[in-house]
Amino acid sequence: MNKKQILYTGLGLGAGLMYVLDPDRGRRRRALVRDMATHLVHTTDDALGTTWRDVRNRMRGLAAEATTLFTRETVSDEVLVERVRARLGRVVSHPHAIAVTAEHGRVTLRGPIFAHEVDPLLKCVYTVRGVAGVENQLEAHAEAGTIPDLQGGRPRLGERSDVLQTTWAPTTRLLAGAAGGALALYGARRRSMTGSALGLVGLGLLTRGLTNLDMQTLLGSSGGRGISVQKTISIQAPVERVYAVWSHPENFPHFMAHVRAVQYLGDGRYHWTVLGPAGIPCEWEGRITTHVPNQLLEFQSAPGSMIDQHGIVRFEPDAQGGTRLDVKMSYLPPAGAVGHVVAKLFGADPRSEIIADLLRMKSFIETGHQPHDAAERQRAPHASTS
Repeated sequence: MNKKQILYTGLGLGAGLMYVLDPDRGRRRRALVRDMATHLVHTTDDALGTTWRDVRNRMRGLAAEATTLFTRETVSDEVLVERVRARLGRVVSHPHAIAVTAEHGRVTLRGPIFAHEVDPLLKCVYTVRGVAGVENQLEAHAEAGTIPDLQGGRPRLGERSDVLQTTWAPTTRLLAGAAGGALALYGARRRSMTGSALGLVGLGLLTRGLTNLDMQTLLGSSGGRGISVQKTISIQAPVERVYAVWSHPENFPHFMAHVRAVQYLGDGRYHWTVLGPAGIPCEWEGRITTHVPNQLLEFQSAPGSMIDQHGIVRFEPDAQGGTRLDVKMSYLPPAGAVGHVVAKLFGADPRSEIIADLLRMKSFIETGHQPHDAAERQRAPHASTS
């Protein structure tokens, strides 16, 4: 180890010790680290158990299929029909329109079907165990027209291997993660363009296996808004009081635990400092884009912000003189969906934390007392709750 590595290691250890031994917040931080480690152990144990059961079941299935290659299986026509019907929904958009019969292992298919689905259906039926032959009496149609059985329906993607599906089985995730990790290590050792390319592919496979999210979501190119939160809360306070609190976001740190600071910049713009996934501070600029007094607030982050956020809050009076608060929020945290999943591995679920903050807000408005775990308790809020 050279001097530079020793220096960086020492700086890292020093920063870590300062973080956990801080006189003011060290105790809470140590407890948080301990809880993260405990949660990670439990999550890993559950994942290993699930993966082992999936591997064991797949091995049993492969053994059973291998056995059938050397034995002649006798299947009743009733069982054969059910096997075929169980496969129809994978390749046909209107499986209810297909009539299936069988006689001595020979399957007959009747009924209306889209022309482009005929060949995939026949190939699928031929692969069903016990099928000795297939008789095609289907009525192929280029379009639905006025045929009742072909109205509506949902296009089918056909029988796809596990790796082509959005969600992978535990065994597939294990194999992909292992292969990805090996490729990443191999690529890191080879200082060349080929090594870099293999390393990137390996990291992609490893991340895909760990998170079980498709690559579009991981890369943020799926067109979605990330993680969504919707919560409806009944608050025993007039609409005017609830709106007064929400229309002054600079008060949020007085009753929310994860909103550290909100600074008003003027013209409806605010600078936010919030504890993000795994307790990492995140800062961004946002603004209130729509406000209808005592009815509606809409806000979103500025373009290029660390947090891509959009939210809408509706205020409705109820029959008891209280307020029905409907909050809809969508956000993309740092590192996108990957950051959210990694945070959950360490026991920090941003969605749950936001809901917990909303419940603190409810308690604060109803009682007028600041929660004991609010980010700030020293100053009185600007918006009165009395």
